[in-house]
Amino acid sequence: MTNVTLAQAALIVDKALEHGRSLKLKPLTVAVLDAGGHLVALKREDRSSLLRPQIAGGKAWGVLGMGFGGREFARRAAAQPAFIGAIIAASEGRIVPAPGGVLIRDSSGDIIGSVGISGDVSEQDEVCAVFGIRAAGLVPDTGEPGQ
Repeated sequence: MTNVTLAQAALIVDKALEHGRSLKLKPLTVAVLDAGGHLVALKREDRSSLLRPQIAGGKAWGVLGMGFGGREFARRAAAQPAFIGAIIAASEGRIVPAPGGVLIRDSSGDIIGSVGISGDVSEQDEVCAVFGIRAAGLVPDTGEPGQ
């Protein structure tokens, strides 16, 4: 299994934060996990609130665990709340089914990690994650059909 490298993860985090500043978003926290769900990089901007690292990590961990992006995860959560509640319980509360969790794929389409961002509205968090992943020359998977 190939994993996102530390150099790639650092670039993803920095570019995602840079993009958030260019959009004048609220302070962000960005987490990058490898394909095994292990934290590779995390940055929390000044004034980013207390639970942001856990939320960002939960977005990243959830999409990685389920194998599809945060948009699809949010759709399933809305359509099947009992099932998602069971998944949240099974993960001991570690997942957050919302946009802002984005799978990282390599050029072959293999999942090599995930990004979770928290701080602004979920859709804006996702925009920054996609920007960072693309800046690292990798392929974002938000769970949006036909992406």
